[in-house]
Amino acid sequence: MVGFAPALLAALVATPACPARPPVTEHRITRARWVSGAVVTEYYPIRESWFLGRAASAPGLGGRHRVDWLYGPHGVAMNGEGLGVDGRYYHFAGPYGIGWVNANGGATTPCWNGTWTSGKPAWLALGWRNRHGGVTYPLVHGGWSNETPRRYVRPRVWPRFGAGRSRQLPFWHAVATDPRVIPHGSRVFLRAYCDTPAHGWFRALDTGGAIIGFHVDVYRPPPPSLVLHSLGGQRMYVAPPGTAVSRSARC
Repeated sequence: MVGFAPALLAALVATPACPARPPVTEHRITRARWVSGAVVTEYYPIRESWFLGRAASAPGLGGRHRVDWLYGPHGVAMNGEGLGVDGRYYHFAGPYGIGWVNANGGATTPCWNGTWTSGKPAWLALGWRNRHGGVTYPLVHGGWSNETPRRYVRPRVWPRFGAGRSRQLPFWHAVATDPRVIPHGSRVFLRAYCDTPAHGWFRALDTGGAIIGFHVDVYRPPPPSLVLHSLGGQRMYVAPPGTAVSRSARC
């Protein structure tokens, strides 16, 4: 602990921690079979048109884009990629250690189970703060989201963005899985997705820190509106690489 000021050390000690990550109880799937009780979620590029902040320039981008789409919750910095109002895709290019703050301006950290150590994130650890220290940002039609700012917090390193998508994966084809349970490259059948362009079939090509056990995350195009989609209790068919597919897995 040598080198930390007393006030900073106290803050570090007092910082809430994430709950302990549970052990994986499901065994790695080695033969094609049905699984019950699966959880299905979705992820996709985030549309800039869903956000209300004033447009601003950002490192790595030629044009101007809405600030809350760039730096706010569910925006490009958090989701990884987005679809601009100009119809082009953009992605977050790091650095990834800037951190997040809650609505009151206090640091908060994501946990493996989807919770945060000090409440939901409101902004990257930079930007405008009102007289109470809370997060605020300029709105596209004038004014501010949460009172006028009194100061601006500058990051040690500015976040950067870039043109194009961050994931070189086709929509309606890939799912993120826990590779300890569903091996990379497995074919995955979800009857709930029979009416999509996937016709129920996906391949395990991605992963994520919050994808644990019998949980799969479907990669799809951005929907018309921001929706946090989740289905529980699903039956899922998993065929690891090199295994035959049963005729029962069909729409």
